[in-house]
Amino acid sequence: MVGKPISEEVRNRFPRLTMSLVMAVIFYLINVFVPGTMADINLPGLNMNAGTLIGTIALIFTAIFLIRALADALVLSDILTDIFVKRLGIKEERSPKRAARDLIYIIVIILETTALQPLIATLEPNISGPLATATIYIALAIILVLIYDIGRILYRIVERKAESMADSIAKMTDRGKNRE
Repeated sequence: MVGKPISEEVRNRFPRLTMSLVMAVIFYLINVFVPGTMADINLPGLNMNAGTLIGTIALIFTAIFLIRALADALVLSDILTDIFVKRLGIKEERSPKRAARDLIYIIVIILETTALQPLIATLEPNISGPLATATIYIALAIILVLIYDIGRILYRIVERKAESMADSIAKMTDRGKNRE
């Protein structure tokens, strides 16, 4: 987004977001419908069901396209947030904006993790159990890092405001002493 005009960024990102979502839906449908039709086919050498392999590959491609769509959606949401903040006449301040963005990221991570659980459940039990657990723990770790970042940002804001208030109170008491 740095160095490019906003209109050009939107022209590039929106079609890419749309195509990523369409491809994610297509691979999700492949994951849902194709493995059931190949339940009887065993792959020699891999000792694996062909439907499971195709379902796993389709699930991986679904995740890849969802991640691409998420990246484009986040950039577009940043642009929309900037436009919205400017229209409201709010002075842009980086720290609160980043805290709000972290909160949005947390919500998106929770939604993504929740959406992935049914997709993961379609895999074989020996794969789906550990993969579902790993997905949840990875999401939890990312969320904890983002919560920590929000805490740091809010601490800095409160600290700056407290210092400002302390300076104001000190100036008021100094003026009161000078009058006596």
